[in-house]
Amino acid sequence: MKAAARGEGASAADAALLLAGLKASRSRDPDALVIGADQILTCDGRWFDKPATPAEARAHLQALRGRSHTLETAIVCHRGGQEVWRYLVRPRLVMRAFSDTFLDAYLSLEGDAALASVGAYRLEGPGAQLFDHIEGEFSAILGLPLLPLLAFLRQHGALLA
Repeated sequence: MKAAARGEGASAADAALLLAGLKASRSRDPDALVIGADQILTCDGRWFDKPATPAEARAHLQALRGRSHTLETAIVCHRGGQEVWRYLVRPRLVMRAFSDTFLDAYLSLEGDAALASVGAYRLEGPGAQLFDHIEGEFSAILGLPLLPLLAFLRQHGALLA
């Protein structure tokens, strides 16, 4: 779906919303409030996917090194098969110009964990050392903008106000 959206000229933000909406629409329970979320990393027009191998993780980090990138982070909620809420935020992160020696040590430390995220980093772990500057809510960078979601859930009676 992501490749199809890109092929049709959709923006990364629109594709993230589409993917989050598809996830939210998968429930079979008509009374359930279902949350779907997705995130697409973009850097200078390039869309990144999760790296499949350590070599791809290295290439991702080399491409992002010394540059800024955006995480198009989307949440879509469905109830009864209908979309009831959507939210998009765009955290911006600036990676520092780290050395190849640091990159090797980082990838060795992270191991397969570097393959679990689109940027080959976990900001909640050693990946924080990759950055010079970060703009955006921490939970949105991790993939789920928690404060806006909690406000929505309180508004719809899913949480106490």
